[in-house]
Amino acid sequence: MRAEIKTAKSAGFCFGVDRAVKLVYQALDEGKRVATLGPIVHNESVVGDLNAKGARIVSDPAELAPGETLIIRAHGVPQAVYQQLSEQGNPVIDATCPFVARIHKIVMEQTAAGRHVFIAGDPKHPEVQGIVGHCRGNCTVFRDADELKCLIDRSLPERLAIVAQTTYNKLLWGECIKLLPSDHPDLQVFDTVCSATAARQSDADLLSRASDLMIIAGGRHSSNTVKLYDVCSRNCPSWLIETAEELQQHADEIRQKAAEIAAKAGSGHILKIGITAGASTPAHIIKEVQTNMSGIFDTDTTIPENEDFAAAFEEELDKTFPKKIRKGDRVKGIVASIGGNNEVMVDVGAKQTGYITLSELTSDASKKPSDLVKVGDELELVVIQVNDAEGTVQLSKRRVDEMIGFDNILKAYEAGEVLEGTVISVVKGGLVADSNGVHVFIPASQSGLGRGADLNVLLKQPIRFVIIDTNEQRRRAVGSIRQVQKAERDAAKAKFWETAKVGDVYTGEVKSLTSYGAFVDLGGIDGMVHVSELSWARIHQPSDVVEVGDTLEVYIKALNPETGRISLGHRRPEDNPWVKFTNEYQVGDVVDATVVSVTSFGAFARITDGIDGLIHISQLSNERVSNVKDVVNVGDVVTVKITAIDSEKKRISLSMRAATDDGAAEDEEAEADEVVYSDEAPAEDAAE
Repeated sequence: MRAEIKTAKSAGFCFGVDRAVKLVYQALDEGKRVATLGPIVHNESVVGDLNAKGARIVSDPAELAPGETLIIRAHGVPQAVYQQLSEQGNPVIDATCPFVARIHKIVMEQTAAGRHVFIAGDPKHPEVQGIVGHCRGNCTVFRDADELKCLIDRSLPERLAIVAQTTYNKLLWGECIKLLPSDHPDLQVFDTVCSATAARQSDADLLSRASDLMIIAGGRHSSNTVKLYDVCSRNCPSWLIETAEELQQHADEIRQKAAEIAAKAGSGHILKIGITAGASTPAHIIKEVQTNMSGIFDTDTTIPENEDFAAAFEEELDKTFPKKIRKGDRVKGIVASIGGNNEVMVDVGAKQTGYITLSELTSDASKKPSDLVKVGDELELVVIQVNDAEGTVQLSKRRVDEMIGFDNILKAYEAGEVLEGTVISVVKGGLVADSNGVHVFIPASQSGLGRGADLNVLLKQPIRFVIIDTNEQRRRAVGSIRQVQKAERDAAKAKFWETAKVGDVYTGEVKSLTSYGAFVDLGGIDGMVHVSELSWARIHQPSDVVEVGDTLEVYIKALNPETGRISLGHRRPEDNPWVKFTNEYQVGDVVDATVVSVTSFGAFARITDGIDGLIHISQLSNERVSNVKDVVNVGDVVTVKITAIDSEKKRISLSMRAATDDGAAEDEEAEADEVVYSDEAPAEDAAE
């Protein structure tokens, strides 16, 4: 029987599976202790070989030994697994297929935007479980068109997005899309069936239509292999086998079916046999199947080399990810996950998986990636290194921040713009400030502090400065705080003199003290409060009542634009203790007063704050008093009667006798009126 055997061009390992398997072998070659989260590929021979070399299989990250490296297979995992790995601290090699990672990004964005996501696929398949694990709620998995129709009949969500498992049957996907209503107000459809999977299914469909029988090589647990079998069996008799040895077990059955076909076709018919293979089937198994088929029908043919498969996939992959990135490129990426090894995985829209190490994320070693970014953030990055062999690209956010920051520094320098930053260190000769990721040197003379001042007072403090010099080649910049302060003072002075008028009230900080008054900052310009205006009480110097740094409410008493002098008042008339006293007390009132000083001729007693009255020695007692201290001492609280108030001289006469002996009051008042007050309160020892 004459036979012609043809093998599909797109059969065998896909890029994602091939990359994942290579990463395991590479990790083993490097001497790492390796475990895979589930079988790295649905192929027993490959898994068996890896296991023999030391790669064990775990079903949960909790099974990992300390320091053991976990390799995430091409199917991907839910976001919760990344979080678990981060908490455990095990090293991670993420071999998630770029096509699958793209779906993770899509469902994360769509659910975050409030859409419900429909996922076409097998809910028990690890890839689908991983996709569900990246949804922020609001997702539903359906297997086929019938289940989708049921969902549609129940009423679709108002906002909806639909994706498919990468290995979903392309024909079934088309049937599902046709069921979706065209008038849905908010429906987003993402064709996420892997282009390599689609090409493999399309090739298998075309080949099976032109063949009398088909052989599909691959694991029975491989979703894409089973779908290839489904596609081919619709068109011609098909057999799904896992190994060449299994093919021999079906040899008689295949020959019998071939004989039936030849008998119907008539003499001279050349039997056409097609071979395809799933994405998890290595090239050597495909070659063995082809060789065994040639032996069964005694014919000779060839099979495309594995390199051809890879090239075909690369071509399809490039169609899906048109972006080609090179070292030095500036790109935008979406944070896909944060790994336990302080690396951030990023989707840059290319076929390579992007990652950022902590040192390339920030210059602050005290920070963790989770402190700086979260899943779903869009970052601007620069490409440090592209590794096509591993399908990875190393990226840096810190360098982009520095480039953008220095560009802004140059613009600010040209425009004279004031920048904000934080002092991060004190160095010889000045300060170093950080402004949007750029370090700016500020000489001590430009710090805004006085000569010889301690620069450490500005450490960790926010500052405002201007750039006074730059070096573009070395990306260096010099700043000045002093110039900003001077400009602000000049502007404040100009504005003050334009608007200020006598009587205006300000709240300002006491900047300095002299023997004759206190200087208060009115907002870039100082005014002086004379010592006599600081308090209604008698004080000897300003420091008796205020200190540098105190806040005072003041009002303008006088302005002199020509000399630049500003006279301020602080005492308010309504706070005048004499006014308060005369409003509340009158002659004849009996009050309790505190003795504040003793003289030879009597004692002074405080009635209220700032108001003292004299108790003449003759008014201390009904008995004759030779020494005032025999009756009262400083601090005593005594009951007195107000016998006279001299508003013009602001003097008050008090009597202890009158407070207890009203009958003697008239004689005592006459005697008290003869008392002469000194201008200053006598000292306590004056009575001696």
